[in-house]
Formats: sequence, structure tokens, C-alpha cells
Amino acid sequence: MPVPERFDVPEDGAGARAAASVGWREFFVDPQLKSLIAQALANNRDLAAAVARVEQARALYRIQDADRWPSVNASGGAARGRTPLSPAMGGGSVIADQYNVQAAVSSFEIDFWGRVANLSEAARRRFLATLEAERAFRLSLVANVGATYYAILSGQDGIDLAQRTLDARSYGLEIARMRLDAGVTSLVDYDQAVILATQAQGQLAELQRSVEQLNNQLMILVGGPVSGLLPLRKSITHTEQFGAIAVGLPSQLLARRPDILQAEQQLRAAEADIGAARAAFFPRISLTGNFGYVSTEMSDLLNSGQKTWSLGGVIGLPIFDAGQRAAVLAQTRARREELVAAYQRTVQGAFAEVSDALIARRRLSEQIAAQETAVAAQQRLSETAELRYQNGISIYLEVMDAKRNQFAAEQQLIQLRAAALQNGVSLYVALGGGGERESRPD
Repeated sequence: MPVPERFDVPEDGAGARAAASVGWREFFVDPQLKSLIAQALANNRDLAAAVARVEQARALYRIQDADRWPSVNASGGAARGRTPLSPAMGGGSVIADQYNVQAAVSSFEIDFWGRVANLSEAARRRFLATLEAERAFRLSLVANVGATYYAILSGQDGIDLAQRTLDARSYGLEIARMRLDAGVTSLVDYDQAVILATQAQGQLAELQRSVEQLNNQLMILVGGPVSGLLPLRKSITHTEQFGAIAVGLPSQLLARRPDILQAEQQLRAAEADIGAARAAFFPRISLTGNFGYVSTEMSDLLNSGQKTWSLGGVIGLPIFDAGQRAAVLAQTRARREELVAAYQRTVQGAFAEVSDALIARRRLSEQIAAQETAVAAQQRLSETAELRYQNGISIYLEVMDAKRNQFAAEQQLIQLRAAALQNGVSLYVALGGGGERESRPD
């Protein structure tokens, strides 16, 4: 597939490592977030289901692979029978004992054309695909916990800002009431102070609702109520939130991203299915055999003279099936073409995610710097408006607009910082971060 030779980013810094080799414990710096991720990986119910699917696929692979080897069964038995004699033989009856022990191979297919081997390979590739799917889900879970955690932190900072704003505006409202009672100010100015206070009160309630719902979402992600005393968290203004990771080359994503590796394994399974469907056009040869001992005396059972054996074979040649085998082969080939397209689409999506995260990292940094300047300017403007009003130069509406704009600018700065942190998590996952890969067969 046509892909860019390199990402449009500055060179990786000293000490940066490929994301796939950096575990989440190394990548995340916040001790509280690391504690939450550990609980999620231990208790999340969806992850438990993903692990169970891996075990199912592993068992199915072992079941299918067992067909490549003969199945040997041992048995033994003892019998006593009465046989009547004809009058010509003197009448009466004969009572005889028979003992036997044997090992038998029943219907073992000699895989000349690779049908059984291809079925085993298809099952193995699907097992490997479930391993990659489980790893992808782990990364997704880490990303969701990180994104929710940073949203909660920004919400809590927003609540603190809204509470401080409400306290200041409530104090201003009390001053406005006293000025109104003293006849120093008008009812219009007082009502505008009321509006400022109620707006802050409404925004505080909205932020509290959002954070409480995010806490519920986090509880589901970690698999239940957060247990134990959590370490102290770091503020979203803390600059060192993540470990250094290298962006690397675009082609390296093909060997890093678990979703790409999953699509690759599914495609390889489809190739093996084609081989099995093609082999169905050729004869199937099966062998049966047994070896053992038969004797009328238990003490004589294992003597060499009591050996018994048999060996046989069956060959089945397809002659006419109304095109069934041809249709199966066509279906497997069409399935392969579908998975080729799915693989290519997965690769395209992976490159887009990395590119989007890199663009966001650069632009969010620029936005934060610009917003910090805007917040400082809004704060100075608010202070100036307050002074102008106190000196009778302007009306209270100017103060009201300045304070409202200052609050909005500070809230936007908090949201931009949270978005930058969430994007850092997204970039880590998009680059195939994790470094925790289950061992698997070659």
C-alpha cells in the first residue's frame, strides 16, 4: 500500500523508545492513574470476556491440530460363552473363554494434499488473531481509563474554578445589595450582579453533574468501586505526564499495531482455508489398523503365538457433487478478497489515527500557549473594568461582560490542557504502545 516514508514531525528526542516496547507503567507518570489502570486490567468484565475468547480459540486450534496425528485407542475384554453340540457330536455343550487386548487406529487420513494441515493452520491463525484482538482491547481499555481520568481531572479543576468564581460573585452580589440599599447604585446593576452569580451557580452544577457521571463511567472501566487508598494525583498543569516515546517510521506500524496484526492473521487464515478447499478436489486416503492378543486362557494371553493384527485403507475420490466443492473454493477465495480489503482499510485507519494525533499534539500546544495569553489578558481586562466601575467611569454591564469572558477563557484553557493529555494517550495507543505481548507459537 502507498504510505508516506516518514511522519511530518521533528526528530525523536534522546532516550525515546518505540511505543510498542514501552509498557503503560513506564509511559504514564501519574501514580493515581497507574493504580486505576492496574485495577481495570484486573477486574474489567469485557477484558475477562476477551481473555476467555482467546482460550476458546486456543482450544479450537488444539482440537483441529490433533487431526494431523493418528488417534490410538487401547481396549481389552473377556468373554465366556456356551455352545451346544449336535447329537452327532455326542450332544451336550462346550463352555469357552476368550480374552483379548488390542490397540487400534481408526480412520487416520494421510494428508497427501495438505487438507488437514491447512485446516490446522487456519485454526492457528485465528487463534493468533484472537491474541491480537485481546491485546488491542487491553490497549483500548488503557486508553479509555486514561481519557476518562483526565476528563475527571479537568472537570474537578473546572469545579474548583467555578466554586471560586461563585464565591467571588456571591460576595460581589452582597456588595451590590448593600449599595442598592444605600442608594449608591441602581436596580439594573444589582440585577446584573444577580445574573453573574446565578450563571456561576448553574455552571458549577453542570460541571458537578458531568464529573459525577464520569466517575460512574470510570467505575465500570475499572470493574467496580475503586478499591484501596489511591496515591496522590498530579495536576493537569504538570508538564511531565508521559514517558518519552519515538514516533518511528510509518512502515513500522505494520508490526506494532495489534489491530493490523489481527487483520493480517485473519487474512492468513483465509489463505489456509483456500488450501483446504482446493485439497477437497483430490482423493482422501484413510488408514485403519489394530494390533493385539487374543487367547482362550488368561495366562496365555500375551504369548507371541496369540498375536493378532489387521491393516486396511479406504480411498475416496470425488466424482460428482453438483458443483459443491467448486462453490466452497469460490467462497473461500471471495472471503480472502474481503479480508484483503479489510486489512488495507485497517492500515489506512492506523496511519490516519497516528497522523491525527501528531497534528493534534502540535496544534493543541499552540492553542494552549495562545489561550494562556488570552486568560492573562482577560484577567487584566476584568480588573480594569472593576476599577472603572468603582470610579464611576463605566456601567456594571462592562464588569459583567469582562468577568463572564474571563471565566469562559479559564474554562477553555482547562479543557485544552485535558484534550492535550487525552491526545497523548491516543498517540501512545495509535503507535501500538503497550509492550505487553503474550507468548505465542511461531
